[in-house]
Amino acid sequence: MNTMYAKINQDWNQNFIGYSALAIILSTCIGSIAVMTTMMQGHNLVQMIQVFFVVAACSVHNASILTVQKPSLVLKLLVASLAISIAIIVGSFIY
Repeated sequence: MNTMYAKINQDWNQNFIGYSALAIILSTCIGSIAVMTTMMQGHNLVQMIQVFFVVAACSVHNASILTVQKPSLVLKLLVASLAISIAIIVGSFIY
């Protein structure tokens, strides 16, 4: 029984070169939206910490591609980067 993540992981491993370029663009775009929505709330310590987490997550993901890490690690870092960025975006609209 295959899970959705297992299917995505298998496809990711087979087409890693193409997906890695798209992943850099996706992570960076969603991260920049998260930073923009955070900075629209002000520039206090809380917002700066949120910006730090978004930038760190996106940078770690992009660095994992540039340093040619295993495809499964890159996929996990992409998911983490997107989850952090989306959580910050949603939190900005709720807060």
